[in-house]
Amino acid sequence: MEGKYYKTKKSVEEYIRLAKDTSGEELIEKLKGVLPADSKLLEIGSGPGTDWKILNKSYNVKGSDNSTEFLNHLKSENPHGEFVELDAITMKTDETFDGIYSNKVLHHLTDNELIDAVKRQSEILNSHGIICHSFWKGEGSEIFKGLFVNYHTEVGLREVFRKYFEIRSIENYKEFEIDDSLLLIGKKKE
Repeated sequence: MEGKYYKTKKSVEEYIRLAKDTSGEELIEKLKGVLPADSKLLEIGSGPGTDWKILNKSYNVKGSDNSTEFLNHLKSENPHGEFVELDAITMKTDETFDGIYSNKVLHHLTDNELIDAVKRQSEILNSHGIICHSFWKGEGSEIFKGLFVNYHTEVGLREVFRKYFEIRSIENYKEFEIDDSLLLIGKKKE
C-alpha cells in the first residue's frame, strides 16, 4: 500500500525536518553485535540518510528507497554513496547481501505484503545472512499522513519471520514512549 507522502519534494523536506533528531544508532549497535564489519548490507528505505551514514561507517552499505525524491536527496547529500530505487516487497535486484536493515519501513506493508517481503529477503541474503528491522509495536493499522501503518506484536512478527529466519531476538525499545517499538534480529535459515 503506497501513499503519496514520501513522493513529493515538499513532503520529503517536511519529513527530513521532523526526523532530524532521530536515528537508529542504538539499533545499529545491536546489529554490529551479529553482523561483522565490512559486510555487504542493504538498507531498505534509507529516507533522509541518517541511518545510512551511521551504517556506512561500519559496512559496505547500499541504500535504497522507493521515493525518487528521497533518492535525489540521498545522492546529493552523499555523492560517493550507492543508492538504488527499490520496492520493499519485490526488492528487484540481482545482488546478494550479508545483511538487510530497515528502521520503521516495513510497517508500511500489509500483513500479506510483509510475508512476501520476508521471503524475498531470504532469497537475496547470502548463507547465514542477518536481518535487523524495527517496527511500531501495537495492534491493528491506521492511515497516517496518507500512509498505511501496520502495528506489530512480538507473536505476530515471530509468525511472519520464522519460516525463513531463526529469530535471534525481538526486543521492546523506546522511540517516543516506553516500549512503543520492536527490534527484530534474525539469521537466515539454511
